[in-house]
Amino acid sequence: MSETLVPGATSLRTLSKIYWSGGGATLDAGADAGIRRAAARIAEVAAGTAPVYGVNTGFGKLASIRIAAADVTRLQRNLILSHCCGVGEPLAPEIVRLIMVLKLMSLGRGASGVRPELVTLMQRMLAAGVLPVIPEKGSVGASGDLAPLAHMAAAMIGEGEALFQGTRLPAAKAMARAGLTPMELSAKEGLALINGTQVSTALALAGLFRAERALQAALVTGALSTDAAMGSTAPFAAEIHDLRGHRGQIEVAASLRALLDGSEIRASHLDNDERVQDPYCLRCYPQVAGACLDLLRQVARTLGIEANAATDNPLVLSNGDVVSGGNFHAEPVAFAADQIALALAEIGAISQRRIALLVDPALSHGLPAFLSPRPGLNSGLMIAEVTSAALMSENKQMAHPASIDSTPTSANQEDHVSMACHGARRLLPMTGNLFHIIGIEAMAGAQGMALRGGLRTSPALERVVARLREDVAELGDDRYLAPDLAMAAGLVEAGALAAPARDALPEVF
Repeated sequence: MSETLVPGATSLRTLSKIYWSGGGATLDAGADAGIRRAAARIAEVAAGTAPVYGVNTGFGKLASIRIAAADVTRLQRNLILSHCCGVGEPLAPEIVRLIMVLKLMSLGRGASGVRPELVTLMQRMLAAGVLPVIPEKGSVGASGDLAPLAHMAAAMIGEGEALFQGTRLPAAKAMARAGLTPMELSAKEGLALINGTQVSTALALAGLFRAERALQAALVTGALSTDAAMGSTAPFAAEIHDLRGHRGQIEVAASLRALLDGSEIRASHLDNDERVQDPYCLRCYPQVAGACLDLLRQVARTLGIEANAATDNPLVLSNGDVVSGGNFHAEPVAFAADQIALALAEIGAISQRRIALLVDPALSHGLPAFLSPRPGLNSGLMIAEVTSAALMSENKQMAHPASIDSTPTSANQEDHVSMACHGARRLLPMTGNLFHIIGIEAMAGAQGMALRGGLRTSPALERVVARLREDVAELGDDRYLAPDLAMAAGLVEAGALAAPARDALPEVF
């Protein structure tokens, strides 16, 4: 399946489909005229004598060096090869696909000066499953994601490596197997490919898309835990949250009310419960998760703009001027990545506290120690809770802001950088940790309900537990638990745990 990209107006939901489902993408036909107009202008500049950065000059600190017209094509090739300095593991194919899609959207704005043939090649690579091998490290998030984008561009000229239908090959061979011909870059095309924030933005978007699934699943598991702990739903009353006024908090409270509606467990202790207040991890969940929801929505607005932006340099303006600027500086993406990291850490922190509550007989209102039907001989979910604590702590450590760091590069020409790329890349392991924390909470919540003497939870949560039980059995005597933790985390990542209660859950974007 191929998605149509409208430069300047492609939705995050479209990009989310591409990330989760794969497939190709093509620019809307309306972008062609602008691409051709900008390419013609760059051709004029390249044939002239006036110095224009990156067209007939060197790059960065070497911008004052003029390049002869006969060497303009060689300049672009040298630029790509010299900038292929990435290190580390390759970025995942779904990230690389999203990088290429974002680059297509940027080029489609008609301000980069590349020829239509370059755009066509990128589209055909996506359609054929030719994905450049891009090492994960090497960008400081300013002057563009230079090193990783150079590896993307290298595959287009037949250098470096690429995946073809999942097999890693020399790029020239991968292109040949797909029936594609590497291209020779013309004036500014190499610079247009490696300038820009597409790697940082793709990683941040992946973090956002994964965070949405985590938050939705965590609302479900939060409701599971509330019912398993015989918690009160009174703190979720609509007027409480209306009186404060935060949209996310109001929506989370409404979601929890809907998820818990009709619970026999809740009804069983309405009139005979000596407790006055629940711990904060239950009572204040709308306030915490709602703030995370609001934060992620703010991030979504930023990344939606950035995904549709022209971020290379120089840019061909509507009056024909070719002007150097700084749209490649990824500060907005760096801030967005840091905000996602904060939300991920908090979603995991409060989820972990609910797990800890459920396994502690002093707090769980009548549940056996560590949720084992026969504690003592069996340890139940004792160490699953410890694992959730370890993952929570790791996420808190990784949540330290990356955007406050900077270091001068390129002989002080690039003297302030955003650090957006690794700030966004750390969201992938953070969301992986969070999926496991939420999966463990799902196991604990479902186990707690099973130990409530046959009382049923709400219809919505019954469906959730039934889905979990398709892959993770109720815990009796101790068993080898690692596969169950992995399976539960996988259900969170796939959106399958939240799916039975989808109608009760808010969306981030």
